[in-house]
Amino acid sequence: METFAIKGGRPLSGSLRIQGAKNAALPILAAAVLAEGQFYIYDVPHLKDIKVMLEILTLLGANTKHEDGCVDLDTTSVCVPQVPDDLMSQMRSSIFLAGPLLARLGEVTISRPGGCDIGERRIDLHLAGLTALGAKIEETEGYITFRAKQLRGSNIFLSFPSVGATENIMMAAVLAKGTTRICNAAREPEIIDLQNFLNAMGARIRGAGTDTIEISGVPRLRSVSYRIIPDRIVTGTYMLAVGISQGHIELTNTLPEQLTALIEVARSCGVEIKTRHDIMEIKSTSRPRAYDRIITSPYPGFPTDLQAQLMVFLSQARGTSVIKETIFEGRFKHVNELARMGASIYVDLGSAIIRGVNKLTATNVEATDLRAGAALVLAGLAAEGITTVNQIHHIDRGYDRLEEQLRQLGADISRVSI
Repeated sequence: METFAIKGGRPLSGSLRIQGAKNAALPILAAAVLAEGQFYIYDVPHLKDIKVMLEILTLLGANTKHEDGCVDLDTTSVCVPQVPDDLMSQMRSSIFLAGPLLARLGEVTISRPGGCDIGERRIDLHLAGLTALGAKIEETEGYITFRAKQLRGSNIFLSFPSVGATENIMMAAVLAKGTTRICNAAREPEIIDLQNFLNAMGARIRGAGTDTIEISGVPRLRSVSYRIIPDRIVTGTYMLAVGISQGHIELTNTLPEQLTALIEVARSCGVEIKTRHDIMEIKSTSRPRAYDRIITSPYPGFPTDLQAQLMVFLSQARGTSVIKETIFEGRFKHVNELARMGASIYVDLGSAIIRGVNKLTATNVEATDLRAGAALVLAGLAAEGITTVNQIHHIDRGYDRLEEQLRQLGADISRVSI
């Protein structure tokens, strides 16, 4: 087992290039099975989830290689219509393969996906969307089989703007006969990136980034080379790390327009942020001011994936702040660990009331999921003493060599095998 050991109290400084977006790379890798041929996909981060996705693609018949951020992927021989159960259970994003494999092979069998335990994340919208496209679904003993000789376009309304369901339906619909419209679609930047990738392959999609996406089916697609967008959640994590530990850093390969909600909050709390093109300069010289109330919501609202990191930031603020979590009911599991470090946080139903304290104290804490783990690392940067963060395999699912990147910025952090 591995842990992070963090000695707090060092302000961050220097420059860092942001990795490609995990939540864009995973559906794009899945979408590659829609065509036969050689793909070169750049800025793919080296993460546990990416490794699992590539293992799945290999077992489906693809040839894969991941070096220096580039995935060399040959999908010519993809022919296996079943996603391996043991790998499916490790990563929720493997559900993305249902739509493209169904479209290409006419049949696919999956088990119910795994991933972080942050609350109920049903796949009913995925199932309803694929059914609307003509798939016949059979569920037995935890396995779900989809069959369709020819998918057909349909008008699909999502009762909730689910990112995963939107993307899965998009990927299935590109080879369907006729036109598909997804209403109340998710608007996240990663969906725009998927649209751009599919259109580069020869798909005909428009509307990504709005609540209505229209897909005109085409008979076939081709392989391409493509570069993944920067990871906005990783960008936001480093922004808040500066606010927590104080310091002055420059982030390159960013898309500031995707972080408007966080930038507004951080600036209101006293963090200096300058942007130009793909560069962000972040500076903090004192404890932040409290922020009255933040509500997580689908994009372009405040992202739930930055809620835990923001909570650590506000735990250091002068005054009382409130965060209301509206996306995942299980996303306050980091609160108990932060309390053990001296944070003053009270949870009432879906809201956390955070009373800022002068300092946090180092202790032994446990990461319960990806973003909670990142938040505990940030807490360690500010705490007095040496903080030990356990279960860091969660963190490795979304951050490429987090400890090396933070050391590059001057943090005292190391990965320890125990």
